Amino acid sequence: MKVLIIKLGASGDVIRTLPIAQAVRKKYPDSEITWITKEHNMQIFEANPHVQRVFSIFNYPREFFDILYNFDVDEEATRIAKEINAEKKFGFYNENGYPVAFNLSAEYYLNTLFDDNLKKTNKRTYQEMMFDAAELPYSKELPVIVLTDKEKDYAEKFLRDNNLTQKKLIGIYAGSSPKWPSKVWNFENTKEFIRKINKEVLLLGGPDEKGKYEELIEELKEQGIKIYTHDLNCSLRELISLISLCDEIVCPDSVSLHISLALKKPTIGLFFCTSPDEIEGYGTLKKIVSPKLYDFFPEKQDLYSEELTKSISAEEVLNALSQ
Repeated sequence: MKVLIIKLGASGDVIRTLPIAQAVRKKYPDSEITWITKEHNMQIFEANPHVQRVFSIFNYPREFFDILYNFDVDEEATRIAKEINAEKKFGFYNENGYPVAFNLSAEYYLNTLFDDNLKKTNKRTYQEMMFDAAELPYSKELPVIVLTDKEKDYAEKFLRDNNLTQKKLIGIYAGSSPKWPSKVWNFENTKEFIRKINKEVLLLGGPDEKGKYEELIEELKEQGIKIYTHDLNCSLRELISLISLCDEIVCPDSVSLHISLALKKPTIGLFFCTSPDEIEGYGTLKKIVSPKLYDFFPEKQDLYSEELTKSISAEEVLNALSQ
């Protein structure tokens, strides 16, 4: 059986959609799964035992599939879903410029995207809604991310180079997509947290964080506090390998959170302007929710508010750390 899954979006969204492949293989053991995604997400699938083929949106196969699942509502994904020939289709396609559900079970998630009141009151996780859209049973399957030997060596070298081999390491991810500027914990609170924590800190991030991180590290250094960071131009796979080193992760609702959960790391998730209820915690996530979240979510979640980003204190996060 030939199965196609379409999920393009942000890397974190692709990671949290990975369990669908496991569920498909469970229901159809003889299935061959093909996944279409954006080019920068293709590395997520390296060594994945459940997905046999991965294509970007620029070179996907125009062939017949027995089942097609599309979990994106944007124009690119819905156009591909409508164009490709398949016996059964689940999820979303485009009709006259608007996303439409192929099947009744997919309509609930679609409605949460356009009905702010439903979005605000929804208590179902993203995974529950996607599994419903696919009409597959949900058993809290974890996303599968498999580290290669090369990536394990990269992580071990980082530990050796920084003399961290025998030390407990707390990872802090202090970045997020510019689309949601209030997702990121305020740097003043972050610095206070680092000053008070009595453990080694690894500051995790990407290219967008470079200038801010350099300033933060230098300021703490002047106060006699050493923290560690990494090459912020590293690949997503290298970032995953560094997160795998951490004993615990503190992060906003971002790609780091989904990586950390997939790696079964104890994770403290900070929620400022996105739904904590939509995040599946898998028993390893402690959610700290801003008391101001529902002043912004969902109507104003794309706006920046310094007051909002400061609304979770350093003490709250310190108290949530494992002892």
